[in-house]
Amino acid sequence: MPTRNQYGAGERQVHVLEILGNAIVGGMENYVRNLIQQIPPDQFRVTCLCPYESAFTAILREIGCDVFIAPMADDPPWRSIQAAVELIRHQGIDLVHAHLPNAHVLAGLAGCLTRTPVVATVHGMTITTQELGISRTTGTSLVVVCQAAYTQALAMGVPPERLTLIPNGVDTRTFVPDRSGDAFREAIGVPLDAPLVGFVGRLAPEKGPDHFVRAAERVHSRQPDVHFAVVGTGDIEDEVDALIKQLRLEDCVHLAGLWTNTWEVYPAFDILAQSSRAEGMPYVLLEAMACGCPVVAIAVGGVPEIVEVGTTGVLAGPGDWAGVGNAVLELLVRPQRLKQMGQAGRQRVEAHLHLSESVERMSELFRRLVNVEARHRTVWRSPWPAKVAAR
Repeated sequence: MPTRNQYGAGERQVHVLEILGNAIVGGMENYVRNLIQQIPPDQFRVTCLCPYESAFTAILREIGCDVFIAPMADDPPWRSIQAAVELIRHQGIDLVHAHLPNAHVLAGLAGCLTRTPVVATVHGMTITTQELGISRTTGTSLVVVCQAAYTQALAMGVPPERLTLIPNGVDTRTFVPDRSGDAFREAIGVPLDAPLVGFVGRLAPEKGPDHFVRAAERVHSRQPDVHFAVVGTGDIEDEVDALIKQLRLEDCVHLAGLWTNTWEVYPAFDILAQSSRAEGMPYVLLEAMACGCPVVAIAVGGVPEIVEVGTTGVLAGPGDWAGVGNAVLELLVRPQRLKQMGQAGRQRVEAHLHLSESVERMSELFRRLVNVEARHRTVWRSPWPAKVAAR
């Protein structure tokens, strides 16, 4: 089977450099992988620049993407700028696509030095002052993934002509209903007939795994037969484990670790509970709904744009982990309602949140930016010479 960059490279191909500010296995990285695999190979070629080697860079190479490495501090060192400039020139890059603030800064500087169009995707709700500054100075375009972020960006002064809303989408061929979740339940030691509520995400403060554990305590105190799975790893894993022990939930809350094949995880859940403090347009909700799993979530960022309250799931207010627990308790005693919500969630992502539409809109933006004449672009006047010698 041909890999991503083994297809014929004709004159019509646009060569895109994806600059990633991180290289873990997470939402942003999955976004990039989906884009690389789905973007039309007869029209686009993709190369990646990452800050370090990791399991994710190995995945990128497996799907046929050329991967280069350069450090990416928030204030990029000259050697990183030089590496990006030389990569753009030597690889014949037509457009740079950046992810996360550190990558956006590097992309903006390198794009100006090479007069290459740059677009940065903001995966969360907030555009940092650093990103806003580099966009204003270098003329980079911005993509946001939810209407809430679009409105906020306009309020911060981002010009509408440099701002594009492209909601995230999910691959409904990979994430499907009616797949068995028995293997996951057996792996974490949960009986096949026990109610199971799941959390999927990085164990980081903004994702609220502690909120999930406290909601689990509330549910467990009223319905002791319910089990809970925490799927993911991260910086606060030890703190989450300590909280589970502090609340004496070791027998019902299971730390499952990282599962990359999450399409085999969601079918094991009776409910997916999302308890974030901050979000853009989380893939976890899209993937769960595509698998026919009802969702209970906290209404932050673009989450209300995904979940139809009462139809595909239930929302609680920001920080309201008790509300998450109450919603779980109410739904678990209504299996028919759960089934209907799962079916409605699948229908919603098929109709409005499909990956192919997201990729097509991004492809159109890439083509438009590449075709814009140089005199219409804002070019930053660099204090450094345009020609950078490789060391």
